[in-house]
Amino acid sequence: MSIFVELENIKQEAIRKVTGAETSAQVEELRVEYLGRKGILTSILHKLGTLPSEEKPKFGKEANIAKDALIQKIEAKLDTLNQKEEDIRLKKEFIDTTLPGVSPKLGHIHPITQTMQEIIDIFTSMGFEIAEGPEIETEHYNFDSLNFQKDHPARDMQDTFFFDNNLLLRTHTSPVQIRVMESHTPPMKIIAPGKVYRCDADISHSPMFHQIEGFMVDYNINFRHLKGILSSFLTQVFGENTKVQFRPSFFPFTEPSAEVDISCIMCHGKGCRVCGNSGWIEILGAGMIHPNVLKSAGYTDNKYTGLAFGLGIERITMLKYGINDIRMFYENDLRFLQQF
Repeated sequence: MSIFVELENIKQEAIRKVTGAETSAQVEELRVEYLGRKGILTSILHKLGTLPSEEKPKFGKEANIAKDALIQKIEAKLDTLNQKEEDIRLKKEFIDTTLPGVSPKLGHIHPITQTMQEIIDIFTSMGFEIAEGPEIETEHYNFDSLNFQKDHPARDMQDTFFFDNNLLLRTHTSPVQIRVMESHTPPMKIIAPGKVYRCDADISHSPMFHQIEGFMVDYNINFRHLKGILSSFLTQVFGENTKVQFRPSFFPFTEPSAEVDISCIMCHGKGCRVCGNSGWIEILGAGMIHPNVLKSAGYTDNKYTGLAFGLGIERITMLKYGINDIRMFYENDLRFLQQF
């Protein structure tokens, strides 16, 4: 058999096999079988050197024609099979566009953050500015400058997270008050929101929680200003029908001091289990800034007076939404968080 006949037979055999292939994978196998580095058609080209010189050009031309014909046949067959396989795949993966879609779950603002932002908006509408301070504080700013005595129980390790070198995790945002007063001249109306830390954990206390400290310093600030600011704030948070009362109390950094109560949001002052049948719920502490605190901030000439108050964001959030366990805020249970 001449090499030209052998070449033609290989071409026809390859075309016949490609034509009968039923999958694109089979066609790819045939491509390798005939056109690969060790393929049948490739191997016959190696016989070119055994031919007489006058036959080499003719055989080379015929070999290229056979190769091109096989390549075209393979590509055409692959196009047909790929389209067929794609149609089959799409039928298997059919999507009924008339069915309702599945909406992705979207996050939203945490209830504590919502309450904090609401409180900030109320106070900024009254002209208060926002200030921040470090969460790792010194004893000076956290206790000494706020008129805490050296033997005050709050300094105990059971209440405060202490580090070495006179450092601690702040137990309230009141240190911001001193830092602002040291660097500014009255008049000033400031709120200081942020995280605070105490060694306490149960259904109503968390080792980390959120507070907002508020204070105002100017000439002739008195208790009437304090009552007006807090009464307006509390009725905006809990409703216009909310009653507010001030009870005498004691805090090292204010004098006089007061605990501020609101009429029970559950029974509206009638008395229930939530308010201990008193009709009132304690909501925050407040008072006039103690003269010693003003002096520690550098106000030694007795020209200025000031008011201060502090409130817990978690407590207000729990009251607003009827939540009885503070730990629910931090457990990341979507069933709980999605209610807000």
